[in-house]
Amino acid sequence: MEHKRLTLFAGHYGSGKTNIAVNYALLLAKEGNKVCIADLDIVNPYFRTKDSEKELLSAGIRLVSPQYANSNVDLPALPAESYSLVQDKSTLGIMDIGGDDRGAYALGRYAEAIKAENDYRMAFVVNCYRPLTSTVDDAVEVMKEIEAACGLKFNCIVNNSNLGKETTPATVLDSLDFVERLSERTGLEIFMHTAEESVAKELTGLRVMPMVLQKKIFDLPDDIS
Repeated sequence: MEHKRLTLFAGHYGSGKTNIAVNYALLLAKEGNKVCIADLDIVNPYFRTKDSEKELLSAGIRLVSPQYANSNVDLPALPAESYSLVQDKSTLGIMDIGGDDRGAYALGRYAEAIKAENDYRMAFVVNCYRPLTSTVDDAVEVMKEIEAACGLKFNCIVNNSNLGKETTPATVLDSLDFVERLSERTGLEIFMHTAEESVAKELTGLRVMPMVLQKKIFDLPDDIS
């Protein structure tokens, strides 16, 4: 799997982007890379990258999260050190972007620097079993809203289609047609599929093999990303 200097994960609420961002950071660290992950989600107060702080720090991953994250402050402020991700070229940076266009506004302040470096992957995380991204048309609309808000274009897709604890290998396989059609419609490559270990081991022969999600990190409620 080819890595870019910066990897940005964004998508609709409930797409699972935070889960993907944390797992990808752990994968990069396991490969021996210097990694920093930034939580730019200033919208969703219920689940944050900071919830996995202990696991990230134990893996040697630096975490940058909004001030007052996991507190009762409604709109946490992004710390100044968030800029270190675009400034420190020796580190592989990961950004967890807030859901939909409202959350993507926070990314806008970094857009010009990210485009200038031109070594980034911006992934649209999609779960075709979520109500508001259950059709290709709806998914494309969400993508356009996020792009307009942050000033950056998506250049790949992450298929995180799942049904929570009810997910089976068939759940993932049944989503492939949707993701292929989304890829054809947008011209974006499929960067990865995702699945928890018990499901991933049953998936073989895919054109793009799944990234295994480590369930031991956290177990998400069905309605929270």
